[in-house]
Amino acid sequence: MKLSLSVLALSLALAGCASIPPDTQQLPQQDLATMQLAADIHLASEGWPAALWWRQFQDAQLDQLIESALSSSPNLDVANARIGSALSAFDAQHAQRGPRIDLGANASRQRYSGNGLMPAPIGGNYYNETTVGVQAHYDLDWWGKHKAQIAASLGEVNARRAEYAMAEQMLAAEIARHYFSMQNGWARMDNLHALVKLQQQLVVDKEKRIANGLGVSDDHLSAQTRLSLLQQQIALLETQVVTEREALRALLGTSLGADASALASLQPKEAQALPHALPGKLGMELLARRPDLQAARWRVQAAMSTIEAAQASFYPDIDLGASFGLDAIKLGKLLQSGSRTLFIGPALSLPLFDSGRLQAQLAGARSERNELIAEYNQNVFNVVRDVAQAGARVQGVENQLRLQQENLRASEAQLRNANARLKQGLADRATQLNAEMTVRGQVDLGMQLQNQRQDAEINLTVALGGGYRGSSDFAAGADTVTTKQ
Repeated sequence: MKLSLSVLALSLALAGCASIPPDTQQLPQQDLATMQLAADIHLASEGWPAALWWRQFQDAQLDQLIESALSSSPNLDVANARIGSALSAFDAQHAQRGPRIDLGANASRQRYSGNGLMPAPIGGNYYNETTVGVQAHYDLDWWGKHKAQIAASLGEVNARRAEYAMAEQMLAAEIARHYFSMQNGWARMDNLHALVKLQQQLVVDKEKRIANGLGVSDDHLSAQTRLSLLQQQIALLETQVVTEREALRALLGTSLGADASALASLQPKEAQALPHALPGKLGMELLARRPDLQAARWRVQAAMSTIEAAQASFYPDIDLGASFGLDAIKLGKLLQSGSRTLFIGPALSLPLFDSGRLQAQLAGARSERNELIAEYNQNVFNVVRDVAQAGARVQGVENQLRLQQENLRASEAQLRNANARLKQGLADRATQLNAEMTVRGQVDLGMQLQNQRQDAEINLTVALGGGYRGSSDFAAGADTVTTKQ
């Protein structure tokens, strides 16, 4: 009989719940498996960016700068602090799911009315009342409201982690760009100094030809102008090197100490040719490497959990409570067995009419989910665009490098011919100097293209996620979470 009454009470409670409006406007989420590169973007068939992708450049100086920045750069402090805030919110939600035990104690002195409900001798007299008790509460969470709230908080933790990984990648990429720009400045300055010496020799040759009546002043002025332009380029490169060094100092977040000495001790290093090996098509496995896309996906999942929590608010909230304590109107009798109080039982809270508050809360959660899905879908297309554009730039620079190498070989052949004709007396010194300067000019162009290729390789690596491998804690459940800050 008691069981039938309980079932009847629960049925009436469920029947009295506020109705949940249907979800008719959910946006479809973009399927990563359908994402592909354009046919004219050709990448290699195997290989992925490694997590420590910068080591592929085989430069110990670059390795030291990036590893130092990742361990202590202020650029990561904000992202790390956001992880801490998300973890605090997760801990708060997780704690609400567990039981709660409170200890309460109070003492009061009260005069009871002589004309009230309490007859004499209580009525008309003063009495002290002392109460000491322990209360326990446990929310049964029958509808999974707290579990959904925990999952939503965990989704934000995972999103913050992915954002931290993205900040690490962007920091490493910026350091690599500035470092290679500095190295390129040094290499070009050495080559331009050699060009200046050749141009100075050409100016002297023009002066001798004019003195012997074999040249004109315009040729001499043109040679001097060319010399001035070369010296101007060297001055610009010197400024570039200093600018890149200070950019590295800011990224490292230091002005003194070991990192500053590491900057001061940087030495020129010849750029390494990098045959890249990247996937030939896009898909979930590739796009999952993007931390920013992972962050967007986790926020969508968190929004789904928020909707579940909002829907659970439409159902009865059952709280199991218990209390044990002592209550006496005289302090001396407080510890006697007759002063014991005991209570245990469930408490039921049922939403019947709330002027549309629950419906508005659920509608807001659904709207936020749709907004996040729309952002996620746009991020998917942005990722494909980034990879395609970065891949196209790598291809373009490689094509230019191939043509430049052909021009360099042709220039070197002309220089060999000029040297041979000079020895045979069939060409003058100016012809040989111009041929050698043409070779140096091609070398300078090659250095610029090599720097563009390094920058394009870095952009493509970041576009591919930089070897990031995130693991969702949703798969492991929402009861525990660990993080590395």
